[in-house]
Amino acid sequence: MTFMEYFLEYGGLVFAVLGMALVVAIPGYNSGKGVGMVGEACTGLIVDEPDKFGKSLLLQMMPASQGLYGFVIAIMTLSRLHVGMGLQEGFYILMGCLPMAIVGGPTAIAQARVAISGVHLLARNENEMTKNIIYAVMVETYALLAFVSSIIILSTVTF
Repeated sequence: MTFMEYFLEYGGLVFAVLGMALVVAIPGYNSGKGVGMVGEACTGLIVDEPDKFGKSLLLQMMPASQGLYGFVIAIMTLSRLHVGMGLQEGFYILMGCLPMAIVGGPTAIAQARVAISGVHLLARNENEMTKNIIYAVMVETYALLAFVSSIIILSTVTF
């Protein structure tokens, strides 16, 4: 079997698996990094004020959502994989994964930065923390738009 024959037979599957890998790896890596960044800030707060653990944990969890969204898109993609998948279908699945893969990483880091500011606010004025959560949710909006876009793309066309 020549490379071209092999690519024509299995290339679609390769593109689809590439989409799955990207949508898990990029948002997942950045969510992990973001959760770690916020965790470092929270640890500094908890040293002096251990009673603020619960509120700081809420802030730390916020950048994790993008990794979860990417994982859901990968599971949706997994159900569509099959041997002999055409190039067109595999490429379409790759394109369906890209909105979440591309947007999920930067929004996780941006949300982590906003959450770190929230940790600083929690240290100074606990009563104002809700305002920072709203700021962090504004970043989440764009991750959700990418998530929904990927869902729509993956759900719209069937081969």
